Amino acid sequence: MSTTAVNLPKSGKASFWGSTNGKKVVMAVTGSILFLFVIGHLAGNLQIFEGPAKLNAYGHFLHSIGELLWPVRIVLIISVLLHITATVQLALLKKKARPVRYSRKEAIKSSYASRTMYWSGPIVLAFVIFHLLQFTAGYIHPESQFIEGDVYHNVVAGFSVWWVSVWYIFSICLLGLHLRHGLWSMFQSVGFNHPRHTPILKGAAAIIAVLIVLGYISIPISVLLGIVK
Repeated sequence: MSTTAVNLPKSGKASFWGSTNGKKVVMAVTGSILFLFVIGHLAGNLQIFEGPAKLNAYGHFLHSIGELLWPVRIVLIISVLLHITATVQLALLKKKARPVRYSRKEAIKSSYASRTMYWSGPIVLAFVIFHLLQFTAGYIHPESQFIEGDVYHNVVAGFSVWWVSVWYIFSICLLGLHLRHGLWSMFQSVGFNHPRHTPILKGAAAIIAVLIVLGYISIPISVLLGIVK
C-alpha cells in the first residue's frame, strides 16, 4: 500500500490567500467596495446638472471633512491593491495550469466582457490616475487654468478639450465592461451560484453597468454639446 505525502498549509490564513477560491473571494469583496465608490462618485458628479453652486458646495463639503475622508481613501487604496494582486495571481495560476496554448481557441461560453477583464482593468486604473491628477490635484489640466475650489469650472474646462472627453468616455465604457462581468461573478465567487440565478444576475449586471456608463459619460457629452457650460 503506497502513501502520498500531503503538504498541509502552515496556517488558515496562508491557505485562504494561497487558494484560488480565496483569491476570488478577495476580488469579490474588494470589487464590491470599489463598486460602492463608483456609485457614490457618480451621485456626486451628477450634481453638475444642478448648476455651479450645487456642485461647488458638494466639493467644499468634501474638502471640509478631509480628515474623515482619509480612512475611506486608505480602504480604497488597499482594495485596489488587493484587487489587482488577486487578479494578476489568478491569471498566472491559470497560465501555469495550461502552459501550452490551445491550437485553436474559441470563446464558447465566455462573454466579451469576461475576456477583456485582464486588460480593461489596467487601462481603467491608468484613467483613474489621470483623472485624479487632472480634477483633484490639478497637475494636468490641458488648455485651461485649474482653479482651486471651483469644481464646476474645472470639470467644464477639462471636458471642453475633445480628446480628454474621448479618453474619459472610452475608459468609462471599459469600466462598464469590467462591471458587467465583475458584478455577477462576484456572487459566483462567494458561492451564490445556480443555473437558475445566473441568467438573472448577468442581466441585472448588464443593466447596472449600462446605467453607470450612461450616467458618467453624460457629463462630458453635455459639456461638448454645450448643454453644460
